[in-house]
Amino acid sequence: MKIPSSGESRAKQGKPILRNRFDRMEWAGAFGDLGTLIPFVVGYIGVLKMDPFGILFAFGVAMLLCGSIYKTPFPVQPMKAIAAIAIAQVAQTAVVTPMVVYAAGLTTGLLWLVLGVSGMASRITKFVPRPVVVGIILGLGMSFMLNGVKMMASHWLLAAVGLVGTLLLLTNRKIPAMFLLLIFGAISGAILHPAVLHELGTTDLSVRAPHFELSAMTWHDLLIGFVLLTLPQLPLTLGNAVIAIREENNRLFPDRTVTDNRVATSTGLMNIASSVIGGVPMCHGAGGMAGHVAFGARTGGALIILGLMLLLLAIFFSNSIATLFHLFPTAILGVILFLAGAQLALGACNFGKNKVEHLVTLITAAFAMWDVGVAFVVGMTVSYLGQRGWLKL
Repeated sequence: MKIPSSGESRAKQGKPILRNRFDRMEWAGAFGDLGTLIPFVVGYIGVLKMDPFGILFAFGVAMLLCGSIYKTPFPVQPMKAIAAIAIAQVAQTAVVTPMVVYAAGLTTGLLWLVLGVSGMASRITKFVPRPVVVGIILGLGMSFMLNGVKMMASHWLLAAVGLVGTLLLLTNRKIPAMFLLLIFGAISGAILHPAVLHELGTTDLSVRAPHFELSAMTWHDLLIGFVLLTLPQLPLTLGNAVIAIREENNRLFPDRTVTDNRVATSTGLMNIASSVIGGVPMCHGAGGMAGHVAFGARTGGALIILGLMLLLLAIFFSNSIATLFHLFPTAILGVILFLAGAQLALGACNFGKNKVEHLVTLITAAFAMWDVGVAFVVGMTVSYLGQRGWLKL
C-alpha cells in the first residue's frame, strides 16, 4: 500500500502544497544567523583545535535535512552552554578535549531522542507557563542585542554604516540587505586585514570525506562530557531550543507547525549523527529563526542554501575555513546579531493578561540575558508564587 506524502495529503485536503523557495530573499535570509554560528565555530577550531571538516559537514547535513523536512527557516545552531564551557575549560585546564565534545554530543543526542520518541518532551513542556516562555524569548533577544552592541564596539564606524544601511533596506524585496552587508563586510575585512586575503589566495584545494570519529572514545570521555557539558546545557535546550523555537515557529508559520516531541527528536538525531563524524553539539535556537526571518527567509530554502554552502566548504576548503571566517570584521557580525535579537524581542512583546504575568515575563527575561537555564528555574518559581496568589501587585 502506498503511503501518501505530506504534499499529497495536503492536496487532498484542499490545502496548498508547501514548497521551499530559493529566491533572492531566501538567499539573503540564509546568512541571517552568522552572528552566532561563526564565533562559536571559530572558538571550537581555534581554541579546542577541532577539525573544521567534521563541524562544517555536520552543520551542513543537519541544515539540509531541517530545511527539507520543516519547510521553514528552522535553524541549526551550536549549543551555546556546551560551547562556552568547553572553550573556557580548555583555556584554563586540559580537561576538555575534542573527544569529550563528541561525547557530549552523543549523550545529549541520546537524551533528547528518548524524550522526543517517548513523548516525554511534550509532557514536560506542558508544565511551563506561557509568561516564562515569552520571558525566555524576550531575554534572548535582548541578550543578542547587547552582545551585538559589544561586537559592534570593536569598530564603530563600520558598525554604524552597516547597521544604518541594513535598516534602510531591511524590508526591500528587490535589494536583499544581507547581501550588501556581507559584501560590505568582506571588502572592509580585506582593507583592514590584507594579510588574510593574501592567505586565502594561497590556499590549496583539498577534497575530504567524513569518517567515524568515536573509535577512541573512553568511558572517561563520556563521563566528563555528560557531567561537565551535557547537564549544564539541558535547561537552556529545553527553554530555547525546544519550547521557544516551537513557540516562534508556530507564531510565524501557523501553516507549518511543529511539536515539542518533534523538535526534541530532531535535536537528538542530529547530535548523535554529528558526534559520529566529528561535529559539535547542535540545537534549534529561537534566535536563529529570528535572524533568518529578519533578513528575508520564509521557507526551508534558506537552510538548504546555507547547508549546501557549508558542505562545499567542508569538502573542499575545510583547511582554510578559520582564515575565511576571520575575513569578516567582528563589528559586521555584531550588526547581524543585533538585528536578529531585535527580531526575536519584537516577537515577545505580548506580555500577558495581568501584572503578575508581566512580572514573571520581565524577571525571566532579565535572567535570560545572563543564563537561560537559571532564567527557566527563576521564572518557574515566580510563576508558581503568582499562581498561588502570593504575589500582590
